[in-house]
Amino acid sequence: MLKGKKILLGITASISAYKINYLVRHLVKAHAEVKIVVTPAAADFVSPLTLSTLSKSSVLSKFTNDSAGGVWNNHVELGEWADLFIVAPASANTISKMASGLCDNLLMAIYLSARSPVWFAPAMDLDMYKHESTRSNIRTLVARGDRLIPPGSGELASGLTGEGRLEEPEVIFNQIVSHFNRVQDLKGCTALVTAGPTYEFIDPVRYIGNPSTGKMGIRIAEELSGRGAKVTLVCGPSSEQVNDSTIDVINVISAQEMFDKSKSFAGKIDIACMTAAVADYRAKETFDHKVKKKEGEMSIELERTQDILKHFGSLKKDGQVVIGFAMETNNEIENAQAKLSNKNADLIVLNSLNEEGAGFKHTTNKVVFIRESVDPHFFELKSKKAIAVDVVDEVLKIKSLKN
Repeated sequence: MLKGKKILLGITASISAYKINYLVRHLVKAHAEVKIVVTPAAADFVSPLTLSTLSKSSVLSKFTNDSAGGVWNNHVELGEWADLFIVAPASANTISKMASGLCDNLLMAIYLSARSPVWFAPAMDLDMYKHESTRSNIRTLVARGDRLIPPGSGELASGLTGEGRLEEPEVIFNQIVSHFNRVQDLKGCTALVTAGPTYEFIDPVRYIGNPSTGKMGIRIAEELSGRGAKVTLVCGPSSEQVNDSTIDVINVISAQEMFDKSKSFAGKIDIACMTAAVADYRAKETFDHKVKKKEGEMSIELERTQDILKHFGSLKKDGQVVIGFAMETNNEIENAQAKLSNKNADLIVLNSLNEEGAGFKHTTNKVVFIRESVDPHFFELKSKKAIAVDVVDEVLKIKSLKN
Protein backbone atom coordinates (compact mmCIF):
# COMPACT_ATOMS: atom_id res chain seq x y z
CA MET A 1 0.00 0.00 0.00
CA LEU A 2 2.82 2.42 0.90
CA LYS A 3 5.73 0.42 -0.47
CA GLY A 4 8.70 2.64 -1.27
CA LYS A 5 7.26 5.66 0.55
CA LYS A 6 9.58 7.33 3.05
CA ILE A 7 7.85 8.68 6.15
CA LEU A 8 9.71 10.79 8.70
CA LEU A 9 7.95 11.10 12.05
CA GLY A 10 8.79 13.87 14.51
CA ILE A 11 7.58 13.23 18.07
CA THR A 12 7.41 15.94 20.71
CA ALA A 13 6.70 15.96 24.45
CA SER A 14 3.06 15.06 24.98
CA ILE A 15 1.21 12.48 27.03
CA SER A 16 -0.37 11.33 23.75
CA ALA A 17 3.01 10.32 22.29
CA TYR A 18 2.27 6.69 23.12
CA LYS A 19 -0.29 6.65 20.30
CA ILE A 20 2.47 7.02 17.72
CA ASN A 21 3.54 3.44 18.43
CA TYR A 22 0.30 2.36 16.75
CA LEU A 23 0.86 4.72 13.81
CA VAL A 24 4.37 3.34 13.28
CA ARG A 25 3.01 -0.19 13.29
CA HIS A 26 0.38 0.69 10.68
CA LEU A 27 3.00 2.32 8.46
CA VAL A 28 5.45 -0.57 8.69
CA LYS A 29 2.69 -3.12 7.96
CA ALA A 30 1.86 -1.05 4.86
CA HIS A 31 5.54 -1.44 3.80
CA ALA A 32 6.47 2.22 4.29
CA GLU A 33 10.04 3.06 5.26
CA VAL A 34 9.87 4.90 8.59
CA LYS A 35 12.44 7.03 10.38
CA ILE A 36 11.78 8.74 13.69
CA VAL A 37 13.22 11.78 15.39
CA VAL A 38 12.17 12.78 18.91
CA THR A 39 12.75 15.91 20.92
CA PRO A 40 14.82 15.35 24.09
CA ALA A 41 11.74 15.77 26.29
CA ALA A 42 9.65 13.36 24.20
CA ALA A 43 11.67 10.41 25.52
CA ASP A 44 9.99 11.00 28.89
CA PHE A 45 6.63 10.11 27.29
CA VAL A 46 7.41 7.34 24.80
CA SER A 47 10.17 4.72 24.72
CA PRO A 48 12.77 5.18 21.95
CA LEU A 49 13.48 1.45 22.24
CA THR A 50 9.86 0.62 21.45
CA LEU A 51 9.82 3.04 18.54
CA SER A 52 13.09 1.66 17.21
CA THR A 53 11.82 -1.92 17.42
CA LEU A 54 8.55 -1.10 15.65
CA SER A 55 10.16 1.04 12.93
CA LYS A 56 13.17 -1.25 12.46
CA SER A 57 15.33 1.89 12.47
CA SER A 58 17.34 3.88 15.02
CA VAL A 59 15.47 6.68 16.75
CA LEU A 60 17.29 10.00 16.55
CA SER A 61 17.19 12.80 19.11
CA LYS A 62 20.59 14.54 18.97
CA PHE A 63 22.80 16.06 16.33
CA THR A 64 25.38 13.35 17.05
CA ASN A 65 24.91 9.64 17.62
CA ASP A 66 26.87 8.84 20.78
CA SER A 67 26.44 5.07 20.38
CA ALA A 68 28.11 5.26 16.96
CA GLY A 69 31.16 7.15 18.15
CA GLY A 70 29.78 10.65 17.76
CA VAL A 71 28.64 10.28 14.12
CA TRP A 72 26.78 13.38 12.93
CA ASN A 73 23.06 12.95 12.19
CA ASN A 74 22.83 15.01 9.03
CA HIS A 75 19.61 16.99 9.32
CA VAL A 76 19.85 18.18 5.70
CA GLU A 77 19.99 14.63 4.40
CA LEU A 78 17.08 13.64 6.62
CA GLY A 79 15.05 16.61 5.41
CA GLU A 80 15.73 15.63 1.81
CA TRP A 81 15.15 11.90 2.42
CA ALA A 82 11.49 12.01 3.37
CA ASP A 83 8.50 11.88 1.04
CA LEU A 84 6.40 13.14 3.94
CA PHE A 85 7.39 14.66 7.30
CA ILE A 86 4.78 14.44 10.07
CA VAL A 87 5.18 16.08 13.48
CA ALA A 88 2.85 14.16 15.77
CA PRO A 89 2.12 14.88 18.48
CA ALA A 90 3.02 18.52 17.97
CA SER A 91 3.17 20.33 21.31
CA ALA A 92 2.38 24.02 21.71
CA ASN A 93 6.10 24.60 22.30
CA THR A 94 7.18 22.91 19.06
CA ILE A 95 4.42 24.60 17.04
CA SER A 96 5.70 27.93 18.35
CA LYS A 97 9.25 27.03 17.30
CA MET A 98 8.09 25.93 13.86
CA ALA A 99 6.24 29.23 13.37
CA SER A 100 9.20 31.37 14.49
CA GLY A 101 11.99 29.26 13.00
CA LEU A 102 13.70 28.69 16.34
CA CYS A 103 16.22 25.90 15.75
CA ASP A 104 17.37 24.42 19.07
CA ASN A 105 17.08 20.67 18.48
CA LEU A 106 17.44 18.07 15.74
CA LEU A 107 13.73 17.94 14.95
CA MET A 108 13.64 21.68 14.28
CA ALA A 109 16.79 21.51 12.15
CA ILE A 110 15.14 18.82 10.03
CA TYR A 111 11.94 20.85 9.79
CA LEU A 112 13.86 23.85 8.45
CA SER A 113 15.61 21.57 5.94
CA ALA A 114 12.54 19.59 4.81
CA ARG A 115 11.86 19.40 1.09
CA SER A 116 8.76 17.23 1.46
CA PRO A 117 5.24 18.23 2.52
CA VAL A 118 5.05 18.82 6.29
CA TRP A 119 2.05 17.84 8.39
CA PHE A 120 1.56 18.58 12.06
CA ALA A 121 -0.93 17.13 14.54
CA PRO A 122 -1.42 19.32 17.65
CA ALA A 123 -1.88 17.67 21.04
CA MET A 124 -2.31 19.77 24.16
CA ASP A 125 -4.82 20.87 26.75
CA LEU A 126 -7.97 22.73 25.70
CA ASP A 127 -6.93 26.16 26.97
CA MET A 128 -3.49 25.88 25.37
CA TYR A 129 -5.01 24.93 22.01
CA LYS A 130 -7.55 27.75 22.17
CA HIS A 131 -5.01 30.39 23.25
CA GLU A 132 -4.61 33.06 20.60
CA SER A 133 -0.82 32.65 20.47
CA THR A 134 -1.23 28.97 19.58
CA ARG A 135 -4.00 29.72 17.08
CA SER A 136 -1.82 32.42 15.50
CA ASN A 137 1.12 30.03 15.21
CA ILE A 138 -1.09 27.41 13.57
CA ARG A 139 -2.41 29.98 11.10
CA THR A 140 1.18 30.93 10.26
CA LEU A 141 2.13 27.32 9.53
CA VAL A 142 -0.95 26.67 7.41
CA ALA A 143 -0.37 29.90 5.46
CA ARG A 144 3.14 28.67 4.65
CA GLY A 145 1.74 25.44 3.27
CA ASP A 146 2.14 23.05 6.22
CA ARG A 147 -0.92 20.85 6.69
CA LEU A 148 -2.81 20.83 9.96
CA ILE A 149 -4.23 17.53 11.19
CA PRO A 150 -6.90 19.00 13.48
CA PRO A 151 -7.07 17.54 16.99
CA GLY A 152 -10.06 15.56 18.11
CA SER A 153 -12.43 16.53 20.88
CA GLY A 154 -13.00 14.56 24.06
CA GLU A 155 -11.64 13.95 27.54
CA LEU A 156 -8.13 15.36 28.00
CA ALA A 157 -5.34 14.37 30.38
CA SER A 158 -6.14 17.38 32.57
CA GLY A 159 -9.68 16.13 33.11
CA LEU A 160 -11.18 18.86 30.93
CA THR A 161 -13.25 17.96 27.90
CA GLY A 162 -12.82 19.67 24.54
CA GLU A 163 -10.47 20.07 21.60
CA GLY A 164 -6.82 19.13 21.99
CA ARG A 165 -6.69 15.32 21.69
CA LEU A 166 -4.16 13.97 19.22
CA GLU A 167 -6.01 12.61 16.21
CA GLU A 168 -6.30 8.82 16.32
CA PRO A 169 -3.46 6.85 14.66
CA GLU A 170 -5.87 5.08 12.30
CA VAL A 171 -7.19 8.42 11.04
CA ILE A 172 -3.69 9.81 10.47
CA PHE A 173 -2.68 6.59 8.71
CA ASN A 174 -5.69 6.77 6.39
CA GLN A 175 -4.85 10.38 5.56
CA ILE A 176 -1.30 9.32 4.67
CA VAL A 177 -2.60 6.56 2.40
CA SER A 178 -5.02 8.99 0.78
CA HIS A 179 -2.20 11.52 0.29
CA PHE A 180 -0.05 9.08 -1.67
CA ASN A 181 -2.88 7.35 -3.52
CA ARG A 182 -4.98 10.39 -4.34
CA VAL A 183 -5.90 10.71 -7.99
CA GLN A 184 -5.83 14.20 -9.45
CA ASP A 185 -9.15 13.60 -11.16
CA LEU A 186 -10.18 17.27 -11.07
CA LYS A 187 -6.93 18.73 -12.39
CA GLY A 188 -7.69 21.69 -14.65
CA CYS A 189 -11.15 22.28 -13.14
CA THR A 190 -12.25 25.42 -11.33
CA ALA A 191 -14.59 25.39 -8.34
CA LEU A 192 -16.39 27.84 -6.09
CA VAL A 193 -17.50 26.81 -2.60
CA THR A 194 -19.55 28.91 -0.21
CA ALA A 195 -19.42 28.02 3.48
CA GLY A 196 -20.40 29.13 6.95
CA PRO A 197 -23.25 31.36 8.13
CA THR A 198 -24.09 34.91 7.21
CA TYR A 199 -24.80 37.61 9.78
CA GLU A 200 -27.48 40.18 8.94
CA PHE A 201 -26.95 43.04 11.37
CA ILE A 202 -29.88 44.96 12.83
CA ASP A 203 -27.65 47.32 14.80
CA PRO A 204 -23.93 47.16 15.74
CA VAL A 205 -24.54 44.48 18.41
CA ARG A 206 -27.46 42.39 17.11
CA TYR A 207 -27.85 40.27 14.01
CA ILE A 208 -29.92 37.54 12.39
CA GLY A 209 -27.77 34.45 11.97
CA ASN A 210 -27.46 30.72 12.55
CA PRO A 211 -25.04 28.29 14.27
CA SER A 212 -23.24 27.10 11.11
CA THR A 213 -19.48 26.67 11.65
CA GLY A 214 -18.46 26.26 8.01
CA LYS A 215 -16.86 22.86 8.69
CA MET A 216 -18.70 21.02 5.91
CA GLY A 217 -17.99 23.58 3.21
CA ILE A 218 -14.35 23.93 4.18
CA ARG A 219 -13.83 20.15 4.11
CA ILE A 220 -15.39 20.05 0.62
CA ALA A 221 -13.14 22.89 -0.56
CA GLU A 222 -10.09 21.00 0.74
CA GLU A 223 -11.19 17.77 -0.97
CA LEU A 224 -11.76 19.54 -4.30
CA SER A 225 -8.35 21.20 -4.05
CA GLY A 226 -6.65 17.96 -2.99
CA ARG A 227 -7.95 16.34 -6.16
CA GLY A 228 -6.52 19.01 -8.41
CA ALA A 229 -9.21 21.68 -8.73
CA LYS A 230 -8.45 25.39 -8.44
CA VAL A 231 -10.75 26.40 -5.59
CA THR A 232 -12.17 29.69 -4.38
CA LEU A 233 -13.86 29.59 -0.97
CA VAL A 234 -16.27 32.38 -0.03
CA CYS A 235 -16.72 31.96 3.70
CA GLY A 236 -18.99 33.63 6.21
CA PRO A 237 -17.97 34.23 9.84
CA SER A 238 -16.17 31.08 11.00
CA SER A 239 -13.35 30.12 13.35
CA GLU A 240 -12.71 26.92 11.40
CA GLN A 241 -9.19 26.52 9.99
CA VAL A 242 -8.64 26.03 6.24
CA ASN A 243 -5.84 23.46 5.98
CA ASP A 244 -4.90 24.03 2.33
CA SER A 245 -2.92 27.16 1.47
CA THR A 246 -3.69 26.81 -2.27
CA ILE A 247 -7.38 27.61 -1.67
CA ASP A 248 -8.24 31.26 -2.36
CA VAL A 249 -10.28 32.29 0.71
CA ILE A 250 -12.59 35.30 0.58
CA ASN A 251 -14.11 36.23 3.95
CA VAL A 252 -17.52 37.88 4.08
CA ILE A 253 -20.14 38.72 6.71
CA SER A 254 -23.57 39.21 5.13
CA ALA A 255 -25.62 37.45 2.47
CA GLN A 256 -25.23 40.46 0.19
CA GLU A 257 -21.44 40.35 0.55
CA MET A 258 -21.44 36.61 -0.17
CA PHE A 259 -23.56 37.18 -3.26
CA ASP A 260 -21.41 40.09 -4.47
CA LYS A 261 -18.17 38.09 -4.08
CA SER A 262 -19.64 34.96 -5.68
CA LYS A 263 -21.78 36.19 -8.55
CA SER A 264 -18.90 36.84 -10.98
CA PHE A 265 -18.11 33.09 -10.95
CA ALA A 266 -21.60 32.06 -12.13
CA GLY A 267 -21.58 30.50 -15.59
CA LYS A 268 -17.76 30.47 -15.68
CA ILE A 269 -16.55 27.78 -13.29
CA ASP A 270 -16.82 24.02 -13.62
CA ILE A 271 -18.21 23.31 -10.15
CA ALA A 272 -20.32 25.45 -7.80
CA CYS A 273 -20.88 24.00 -4.33
CA MET A 274 -23.22 26.15 -2.26
CA THR A 275 -22.86 24.81 1.29
CA ALA A 276 -23.25 28.12 3.14
CA ALA A 277 -26.17 28.56 5.52
CA VAL A 278 -27.21 31.89 4.02
CA ALA A 279 -29.81 33.94 5.89
CA ASP A 280 -33.03 34.09 3.87
CA TYR A 281 -34.05 37.42 5.40
CA ARG A 282 -32.42 40.60 6.67
CA ALA A 283 -33.75 43.65 8.48
CA LYS A 284 -35.26 46.14 6.07
CA GLU A 285 -34.07 48.98 8.29
CA THR A 286 -30.74 48.89 10.12
CA PHE A 287 -29.33 51.21 12.76
CA ASP A 288 -25.82 52.61 13.21
CA HIS A 289 -26.29 52.71 17.00
CA LYS A 290 -27.46 50.18 19.56
CA VAL A 291 -31.23 50.18 19.76
CA LYS A 292 -32.19 50.52 23.43
CA LYS A 293 -34.94 48.37 24.83
CA LYS A 294 -38.23 50.03 25.73
CA GLU A 295 -41.46 49.00 27.38
CA GLY A 296 -43.72 46.91 25.18
CA GLU A 297 -43.10 44.99 21.99
CA MET A 298 -40.83 45.80 19.07
CA SER A 299 -41.36 44.78 15.46
CA ILE A 300 -38.68 44.41 12.80
CA GLU A 301 -39.68 44.30 9.15
CA LEU A 302 -37.67 41.77 7.13
CA GLU A 303 -36.86 41.58 3.43
CA ARG A 304 -35.53 38.73 1.33
CA THR A 305 -31.82 38.33 0.68
CA GLN A 306 -30.33 37.30 -2.67
CA ASP A 307 -30.79 33.61 -3.51
CA ILE A 308 -27.22 32.66 -4.40
CA LEU A 309 -27.93 29.03 -5.34
CA LYS A 310 -30.83 30.02 -7.60
CA HIS A 311 -28.64 32.64 -9.29
CA PHE A 312 -25.99 30.04 -10.10
CA GLY A 313 -28.62 27.53 -11.24
CA SER A 314 -30.22 30.07 -13.58
CA LEU A 315 -26.88 30.76 -15.28
CA LYS A 316 -25.70 27.14 -15.42
CA LYS A 317 -23.98 26.26 -18.68
CA ASP A 318 -23.50 22.90 -20.35
CA GLY A 319 -21.01 20.79 -18.43
CA GLN A 320 -21.26 22.82 -15.23
CA VAL A 321 -22.20 21.13 -11.94
CA VAL A 322 -24.20 23.11 -9.37
CA ILE A 323 -24.71 21.66 -5.89
CA GLY A 324 -26.79 22.95 -3.01
CA PHE A 325 -27.28 21.94 0.60
CA ALA A 326 -30.58 21.71 2.45
CA MET A 327 -31.03 21.70 6.23
CA GLU A 328 -34.51 20.45 7.05
CA THR A 329 -36.57 19.63 10.14
CA ASN A 330 -39.69 18.14 8.54
CA ASN A 331 -40.77 16.69 5.17
CA GLU A 332 -37.05 16.45 4.47
CA ILE A 333 -37.06 14.48 1.21
CA GLU A 334 -39.98 16.38 -0.32
CA ASN A 335 -38.50 19.77 0.56
CA ALA A 336 -35.07 18.81 -0.79
CA GLN A 337 -36.58 17.52 -4.05
CA ALA A 338 -38.49 20.79 -4.44
CA LYS A 339 -35.29 22.75 -3.85
CA LEU A 340 -33.47 20.67 -6.48
CA SER A 341 -36.08 21.64 -9.06
CA ASN A 342 -36.61 25.27 -8.03
CA LYS A 343 -32.89 26.09 -7.99
CA ASN A 344 -32.02 24.14 -11.17
CA ALA A 345 -29.33 22.28 -9.20
CA ASP A 346 -27.73 18.97 -10.13
CA LEU A 347 -27.53 17.70 -6.56
CA ILE A 348 -29.00 18.63 -3.20
CA VAL A 349 -27.19 17.33 -0.14
CA LEU A 350 -29.86 16.96 2.52
CA ASN A 351 -29.09 16.94 6.22
CA SER A 352 -31.61 16.94 9.04
CA LEU A 353 -31.54 18.48 12.48
CA ASN A 354 -33.54 15.45 13.63
CA GLU A 355 -30.52 13.14 13.29
CA GLU A 356 -28.23 12.82 16.32
CA GLY A 357 -24.68 13.90 15.50
CA ALA A 358 -25.74 15.67 12.31
CA GLY A 359 -26.09 19.31 11.33
CA PHE A 360 -24.58 22.41 12.87
CA LYS A 361 -21.47 22.37 15.10
CA HIS A 362 -20.81 18.62 14.82
CA THR A 363 -17.69 17.11 13.24
CA THR A 364 -19.98 14.40 11.90
CA ASN A 365 -23.02 14.50 9.63
CA LYS A 366 -25.63 12.21 8.12
CA VAL A 367 -26.73 13.15 4.62
CA VAL A 368 -28.96 12.11 1.74
CA PHE A 369 -28.10 12.81 -1.89
CA ILE A 370 -31.09 14.04 -3.90
CA ARG A 371 -30.83 13.98 -7.70
CA GLU A 372 -33.38 14.20 -10.49
CA SER A 373 -34.72 10.80 -11.67
CA VAL A 374 -32.50 8.98 -9.16
CA ASP A 375 -33.64 7.39 -5.90
CA PRO A 376 -32.41 9.24 -2.80
CA HIS A 377 -29.04 7.91 -1.62
CA PHE A 378 -28.95 7.59 2.18
CA PHE A 379 -25.58 7.63 3.96
CA GLU A 380 -24.70 6.52 7.47
CA LEU A 381 -23.38 8.96 10.06
CA LYS A 382 -19.74 9.75 9.28
CA SER A 383 -17.17 12.51 9.61
CA LYS A 384 -17.65 15.65 7.54
CA LYS A 385 -14.28 14.98 5.95
CA ALA A 386 -15.53 11.57 4.78
CA ILE A 387 -18.75 13.16 3.49
CA ALA A 388 -16.65 15.66 1.54
CA VAL A 389 -15.09 12.71 -0.29
CA ASP A 390 -18.58 11.34 -1.05
CA VAL A 391 -19.74 14.72 -2.36
CA VAL A 392 -16.75 15.14 -4.66
CA ASP A 393 -17.13 11.56 -5.91
CA GLU A 394 -20.75 12.40 -6.78
CA VAL A 395 -19.61 15.58 -8.56
CA LEU A 396 -17.40 13.44 -10.77
CA LYS A 397 -20.29 11.09 -11.58
CA ILE A 398 -22.51 14.01 -12.56
CA LYS A 399 -19.70 15.63 -14.52
CA SER A 400 -19.05 12.44 -16.49
CA LEU A 401 -22.74 12.24 -17.45
CA LYS A 402 -22.66 15.81 -18.73
CA ASN A 403 -19.53 15.35 -20.88
